[in-house]
Amino acid sequence: MRDRLRITPQLYATVALVALGALSLIVLTGAGVRLTGSGLGCPDWPKCYGQAVPPLDTHAVIEFGNRVLTGFVGFAVIAASILAWFRRPFRWHLALFGALLPLGVIGQAILGGEVVKHHLAPGLVMSHFILSMLLLDASFALAWCARYEPWERRRSNDRLGVWAVRALVPLGQLTIAAGTVATASGPHAGAHAGQLVRRFDFEGSGTLEWVVQRHALIATVFGLATIGVWFLLRRPGGDNRAVQPLTAVIGLLALQGVVGGVQWALKLPSEIVWVHVALAVTTWLAVLWAVASAGRLEPRAGQSISDGRQSRAERPAPALTQS
Repeated sequence: MRDRLRITPQLYATVALVALGALSLIVLTGAGVRLTGSGLGCPDWPKCYGQAVPPLDTHAVIEFGNRVLTGFVGFAVIAASILAWFRRPFRWHLALFGALLPLGVIGQAILGGEVVKHHLAPGLVMSHFILSMLLLDASFALAWCARYEPWERRRSNDRLGVWAVRALVPLGQLTIAAGTVATASGPHAGAHAGQLVRRFDFEGSGTLEWVVQRHALIATVFGLATIGVWFLLRRPGGDNRAVQPLTAVIGLLALQGVVGGVQWALKLPSEIVWVHVALAVTTWLAVLWAVASAGRLEPRAGQSISDGRQSRAERPAPALTQS
């Protein structure tokens, strides 16, 4: 069967890109569920009020629609996982990344059921979002690696620059985590009128303001660090392949700052908060783009390359200007 069904690298790259798009979309619709107060629109799971079709209620339809979209996401990630074994030439790390996606979606489904069961407990809702971001990590890695053969992109000799770009990842993760705590402390806990949902209150009535101030501080540090890395890559002798995605990150963070200030001044209207979440997802994808663009490092003298590449004598020399 593997001999009869042969998937070209170009076709598989498209499949992986669709999976990435589907997983990005489900994050945005999930945020929409929470911000419209539809988190308990269907109080049971996987059905809605014990039925296969939700009642004609706005919150129920929004929540159930997000669950239906999860079905498409499941189809996309299963296709990416299975077809990795039929891609020619076969690459084991694509199969590995592909296998992580359906496992993550299954974990999301289980966690989603627990979120409903425990009435949107803030810790579970935060975990739900963070797992979504981890799935984006895996799907981006799959889509990027499927786009290039291992020997197609040159390795970098700029160790300082590459590691500086990679160091932005934990800062970005910390910024996102602080943002989830802020949401779990504010008015958009996911419930609509008449439903009681717990929020974080470890600082009493001032919890939301306390968390938002820390979130803003961490985001500022993240932005300044990104600007610093941008200048570092542009130094003489630096490898500037990641400059373009870092420029996008800087622009998105600046826009995030404006949107965050507006939403706070307007007392957190759900529509602007959704834009803030959408920009956060886009920013994180841009960070992953920067890390991928920075590339892998040339091994030090005496180290071998074990990624399955052809020897330098067997492959054409890559263009040094390739992005």
